[in-house]
Amino acid sequence: MKKFIIAAMAAAAIAPSVNAGAKSDLRAPAVPLITIDPFTSAWSMNDRLTDATVKQWTGHEFPLLGVIKVDGKCYRFLGKEDLEIKPMPGDDSHNGWEARYTTERPADTWFLPEFDDSSWKTGTGAFGSMESEHTARTQWKGGRIWTRRVVNIEGDPREHSLYFDLSHDDDCIVYLNGAPIIDTGDKARKHVIHELAPEQVAMLKPGRNVIAAYCWDRGGNALLDYQFMVDRDPRHYFDDVAVQTSVDVQATQTHYTFTAGPVDLKVDFTAPLLMDDLDLLSRPVNYITYTATSRDGKAHDIEVYLEANDNWAKNESWQKTTTTAYLKNGLAGHKVGTVDQPVLKRRGDGGNIDWGYFYMLGDSKNTVATLGNGRSLRKLWVDGDSTGAVQGSPKMALTRKHGKAVSTTGYFILAYDDMYSIQYFGENLRPYWNRKGNTTIDAQLKKAVKEYPALIKRCTAFDDKLMDDAIAVGGKQYAELTVAVYRQAIAAHKLVQAPNGDLLWLSKECYSNGSIGTVDITYPSSPMFLLYSPELTKGLLNHIFYFSESGKWTKDFPAHDVGTYPQANGQTYDGDMPVEEGGNMLITTAALAQVEGNAKYAEKHWDELTKWTKYLVKYGLDPENQLCTDDFAGRSAHNTNLAIKAILGVASYGYLAGMLGKADVEKEYMDKARWMAAEWKKNAADGDHYRLAFDRPNTWSQKYNLVWDHLLGFNVFDPEVAATEVAYYKKIQHRYGLPLDSRADYTKTDWVMWSATLATDKADFEALIRPIYEGYNCSPSRVPMSDWVWTSRPDHRAFQNRSVVGAFYIKLLEQKLKK
Repeated sequence: MKKFIIAAMAAAAIAPSVNAGAKSDLRAPAVPLITIDPFTSAWSMNDRLTDATVKQWTGHEFPLLGVIKVDGKCYRFLGKEDLEIKPMPGDDSHNGWEARYTTERPADTWFLPEFDDSSWKTGTGAFGSMESEHTARTQWKGGRIWTRRVVNIEGDPREHSLYFDLSHDDDCIVYLNGAPIIDTGDKARKHVIHELAPEQVAMLKPGRNVIAAYCWDRGGNALLDYQFMVDRDPRHYFDDVAVQTSVDVQATQTHYTFTAGPVDLKVDFTAPLLMDDLDLLSRPVNYITYTATSRDGKAHDIEVYLEANDNWAKNESWQKTTTTAYLKNGLAGHKVGTVDQPVLKRRGDGGNIDWGYFYMLGDSKNTVATLGNGRSLRKLWVDGDSTGAVQGSPKMALTRKHGKAVSTTGYFILAYDDMYSIQYFGENLRPYWNRKGNTTIDAQLKKAVKEYPALIKRCTAFDDKLMDDAIAVGGKQYAELTVAVYRQAIAAHKLVQAPNGDLLWLSKECYSNGSIGTVDITYPSSPMFLLYSPELTKGLLNHIFYFSESGKWTKDFPAHDVGTYPQANGQTYDGDMPVEEGGNMLITTAALAQVEGNAKYAEKHWDELTKWTKYLVKYGLDPENQLCTDDFAGRSAHNTNLAIKAILGVASYGYLAGMLGKADVEKEYMDKARWMAAEWKKNAADGDHYRLAFDRPNTWSQKYNLVWDHLLGFNVFDPEVAATEVAYYKKIQHRYGLPLDSRADYTKTDWVMWSATLATDKADFEALIRPIYEGYNCSPSRVPMSDWVWTSRPDHRAFQNRSVVGAFYIKLLEQKLKK
């Protein structure tokens, strides 16, 4: 066992957070705990913090276990004793697994063990989109796939608790020796651990077993991966849990309260993501604060235990890591990273970082840091023994003895030093906090300790003000939705500085295709950054301007992206969105100019803006068969909502020209936009609403792009268009939201928020967002806020943890622009 005593820290540096603002009553589908960046992002995906293991937004397990010992009795308050699972003997497949497969519909008996699959192809699993799914070893670009895999099991499988690790995109059915065991329905999930029921375990036998799995990818990424797992050690030490009495998700903090025997326990998770301080925003440090207070007025003996494992710093379970002691600047604990350190070698969606180092640190005296096998670490602490030898795979634990007290408090720090964050056109870039290469993670941790009391106060003040402001403009439900997505929208980005000095605020297209710096991710997320940080808004645009101005991108419209996260070396998306991305860049640039009160940024990029505007003038009024941001719905010709974007892109150019004193250009393009808008109204009219496509009567769609005509004061569209649409939306919305259009029973919540903002009456706005709130509030899809959800049932369709939920801030932005 490795141990050391944490050095003393002044008690004055420890101050419990105080949430004096309005409490959020939203039962968020997932609760943000640790939110640093797209990799270091941990969530509770349950009603109670103790219901399950803490997970990354992907579903990848990030075990984090917290226990308080009161007068010798243990109460678990954070996470669960995680399954220390390993591949079943005979099924060790981390280097891939062999299977027979076909993409042509087979005979109905294809899943039976005796079926002859000799005519099928042989491939190595996982199967999927190799350009975006890092685990895929055999290319499968979508549609339907049938697979059969033989697993030779050693020994009697009934001697173990058995699990099935399944990743699928989308629908999946799994058969074991001819019997169905899993049917996911229309969902996309990664590394979901299914515990096999006793009757399912009984289907297995020593020797040859056949797993047959079918998957239907409905569009976008494709993935199918599966294997059997067993628990290394089923013993538990922390079955008694603290009783959770409340959870309150605020913008930068999540507050939990519990009762643990004779004490009340408050636990706060704080991510100081304050956009007026970019060095702080990029500092890769979060806090867990705890406060225990006697409920009977008597002093009680208090100890606290925090445990994590090396999952936080590796991508695959089989990767080797090294864990070392950390003792500097009044902090101590553990530092863990992979042995190989493949810096920026991996790209794609759904993976975890496997370079750099994860830190779990204590903040006060009398804390012991131990390293070893989880079950042994727990037993030692329960028994009050911290001197025994610990063997086995590394888990990290911090324990602190507070002694007898009526009230006591403390905090832990979790941090991640990725060393290099982004590869940008061949050059590896450091994180923004170390952009000049003149500081260290040790220095950042020292600042994190020194500034802790002040940061907690700043975060609390920000949280309170945001809640109050959002209630004032959109009501309590709007406010609760807005604060719930704050950390998600920010932590789905990475902040770096380009070699030319540009700020780069690069989004990761989470749970979609892993694209980096996607323009049609920037566009919906922009209201949040326009509201709080014009500089970050520029960081959303700079890489696209550079890509064109450098000559690396030569088309007459903007690129869709600049790569696949975290490698930004040029567009990797298979297909362009000419009108979509041109309109997005122009509208966002115009909104930035209005927020800043000048068009200096647009002036720097005038040639590109001019080129893109000319494309929109030529092709935007009646778009040809091309993709828009809702690419999952497929290509659509004559798309009326896309045409609105083009028209407002043209108006944006005219508006910017006016700000730059180019009066003749302003008149030319504003007149052009007004003419286009009049033609649009005439050709899109369909009775009491406007069409989905110009040539498709009896259809409809949300005209969410229209919101910018109002926000930016262009007024190129007849106000009757928005009024007609809002009235129609109120009539046709479903129980859990307004459908995206007449083609399907799903919606995008970011666009619903924009469509609702078309309403001039606050009651109409609240009526349109209420179903979205209700859907999130009872959704069985326990994932970070999805923006693509069903409207007839409170379930998500696919996406999760995407930055597009920054779109929710549009009502607050409207208020700012009015002023």
